[in-house]
Amino acid sequence: MSAREPFRVGFTQDCLGRDGKPVFDPVALEPLEAAPGVTFEFLDAYTPKVTPDQAARYDAMVVMKPRVDASSLSRADRRLKIVARHGVGFDNVDVEACTAADVALTNTPDGVRRPVATIILLFILALSHKLFVKDRITRANRWHERTDHMGIGLTGKTVGSIGVGSIGREAFRLLKPLDMVHIGHDPCAKPADMEEIRLKLVDKDTVFRTADFVCINTPLTAETKGLVGERELGLMKPTAFLVNTARGPIVDEKALCRALKDRRIAGAAIDVFEQEPTPADNPILGLDNVIVTPHSLCWTDECFRGIASSAVGSILDLAAGKTPRNVVNRAVLERPTFKKMLAGRAS
Repeated sequence: MSAREPFRVGFTQDCLGRDGKPVFDPVALEPLEAAPGVTFEFLDAYTPKVTPDQAARYDAMVVMKPRVDASSLSRADRRLKIVARHGVGFDNVDVEACTAADVALTNTPDGVRRPVATIILLFILALSHKLFVKDRITRANRWHERTDHMGIGLTGKTVGSIGVGSIGREAFRLLKPLDMVHIGHDPCAKPADMEEIRLKLVDKDTVFRTADFVCINTPLTAETKGLVGERELGLMKPTAFLVNTARGPIVDEKALCRALKDRRIAGAAIDVFEQEPTPADNPILGLDNVIVTPHSLCWTDECFRGIASSAVGSILDLAAGKTPRNVVNRAVLERPTFKKMLAGRAS
C-alpha cells in the first residue's frame, strides 16, 4: 500500500444512534477531521462480526458490539492494523488472533473509569437505602410500611471488590468519604498501590465472607467466567449484597437467582447479564430484592465522549507511527511485522 493512500478509519454501525447520529459527542471526531491523510466513516449496516471485507477496507476500526475473530482477519489483502474497542471490556475480540495477525487491540479505560465507578457508588447507596422498595411503596400509597423497610447505615460497613484495577480503585476513591472498611482481592495488585484508597488485599474467600457489599470489578476472561458461583455466594452473609457492573458471565446467574429467592443474601444490583439482552422471562427480573439495569447505567454524555476520544486517540497514535495508548495485547508491540509497520508510518 502506498504511503500516500489515506489512513482509513471505520466505525461499526452501532456507534450511531437510532437517529443516525453518533451516540457520542461529535467533538470526539474533531481530531480525526484535523489529522492529515486520515479519513473516517460509519459503516452503513450492522454486522454481528467484523467481516474480512471490512478488515480489507479499513486501516483502523472502532468496534462496539461486533465480534472480531481469526476469520475477520483472514484476507491476504487485509489493511486492518488496529481494533479500538469502544469500551473497556474486550471479551468480544479474540486477542490471540489479533496478535497473530499483527493487529493491535486497544480499549478505553480512561473513558469508563469514573462513569463505571459512579454507578458502583450509586448501587451501594440505592441498596443500602432501599431506594427502589421505597419508590414502590410511595407510588402505591403504602406509607404505613415505611418502618418495615429500614435502610442500612454505611459507616463502618465493609465493601469488598473482586478485582482492584482502574475502575475498582476509582470506586474506592469515591467511597472514601463514607468511612467504610475497604478490602479487595486481585492477584495482580500491589499492596503499595492500595495505600491511597485505604484498601487491604485479602484472599477471595475473605472478601465473600467479610464484605457487606461485594463488588465485581474484573474483566471477563476464561479464568473469570463463572468465578462467582454457588460456593462463593454461600460464603456471603445473609445481610450482604452483590454488585456486578463488570460482565454477566463472571457470576453464575442461576446460582445468584436462587440465593436471592431464598434470601440467603440480602440483595443484589446488576447492570450485566449472562445473555444480553436478557430474556423477558428471566426469573431474576421478578425478584424484589435485586436492582436490574440493561448494561448501560454508566452511559452518559461524559462516558461516551471519553470512550470515543480515547479510541480515536489510540488510532491517531498508530497513524502517526507511535505506540498506541491502552494496548491490550502488548505482545503485538514486539512482533517484527508490527514494529516494521509502525516505523514505516513514523517515517
